[in-house]
Amino acid sequence: MRSAAIFGVLLCLLGCGKDSPKPPEAVKLIFPNQNSECTTGVDLNATTSRVEFRWQKAAHTDSYELRVTNIVTNISQTVGTGQLSAELPLQKGAPYSWTVVSRNDETQESAISAVWRFYNAGSEQSYAPFPADILAPKPGGTIIRDINNEVVLEWEGADVDNDIAGYELYFSTANPPLTLIAEPAASTTSIKVSVEANTVYYWSITTVDSEGNRSDSGTYGFKVF
Repeated sequence: MRSAAIFGVLLCLLGCGKDSPKPPEAVKLIFPNQNSECTTGVDLNATTSRVEFRWQKAAHTDSYELRVTNIVTNISQTVGTGQLSAELPLQKGAPYSWTVVSRNDETQESAISAVWRFYNAGSEQSYAPFPADILAPKPGGTIIRDINNEVVLEWEGADVDNDIAGYELYFSTANPPLTLIAEPAASTTSIKVSVEANTVYYWSITTVDSEGNRSDSGTYGFKVF
């Protein structure tokens, strides 16, 4: 009886001394570079090339999942690996976003890296801008208006050719928003708009470059408190 009690105490001590698995950390992306043209793809045929993706090692990570999304079609490809690189066939001349998920075999937790965007090189001499990134208000969030009954809309534009000419800002209570309320210059990435309390608003940004190429951010909504 006594020996059984001692054995139970030992099991408890051993169990209490075991460290919980640490969640994986997010990787730092290396290549293809953010907002760049990737020219290192290996030709597979007239329309497709194989692109290698690289990232840094993440702590407490056993495997990685690479996710690459065609920005135009919104079709994604994924591949799992234990290495710090992976290859995927991609359409030439198309814009892509990519991210890496870190996983640990001993926990359900995962970590997601930053999202980078690039164009896979093709025969194009001029590329459309990347869709503008919506920074604020947070999509689907709630925001408090200021004393002038205004809120700030903020975004970020990027273009491989670095020739953004300006933006078209659409804003309304309708979804999708069809009311063009401003055409900010390329140097402008925020604007104040008048709002009413307890109202949901929708907005989108069209980025236009000097060649007339255009890209749409998609529609985002938020509620005014």
